[in-house]
Amino acid sequence: MKYRIIILSIFFGWCFFAYGQLDETRLRSTQWIVYEGDTISYIPLHDVYCFPEMKFKNKRQEDFYWKTVRDVKKTLPYAKIAGKIMGETDRQLKEIDNEKEREKFLKQKEKELFAEFESDLRKMTISQGKMLITLIDRECERTAYDIVKTYRGAFSAVFWQGIARIFGSSLKAEYDVDDKDKIVERVILLVEAGQL
Repeated sequence: MKYRIIILSIFFGWCFFAYGQLDETRLRSTQWIVYEGDTISYIPLHDVYCFPEMKFKNKRQEDFYWKTVRDVKKTLPYAKIAGKIMGETDRQLKEIDNEKEREKFLKQKEKELFAEFESDLRKMTISQGKMLITLIDRECERTAYDIVKTYRGAFSAVFWQGIARIFGSSLKAEYDVDDKDKIVERVILLVEAGQL
């Protein structure tokens, strides 16, 4: 009997301790607003996307879907970074009037980007490289060909387009959310929402 009382008091004491920690965590994530004199608590939630269940006709189609998921998860962060860097670079270039200073700035920026991302990008597979080209168009609203042409010139853009063609890709590939990239858009939405 004595042991039961000790065990029960330890159990209930532990439960109250655990509840106190849970309540503290909940308070930190709760936000408050005042609406017509009343204080209302609310917890912001992420968007939740509901799509029909994927039905695959065969194993090949299922493998393609999961390969797309893998490639999007790997390349989407780089595409978002590329969009952010391009926005910053464009703003900085607008402030530079001298052509020599612009070239010097672009060379320095290119050197910084190579130092930061070259090793990661070289580890990507060919399919991930193709996905990255597509996602850069989605994030930047410009094809990779236009980006290279803007920053490096037409000759360089044609050269890299030729290299991309050798590997079965195209720098001129545009993101088409309504047709060929419908599945990619679905995967992106689910990945960004944390559902995949």
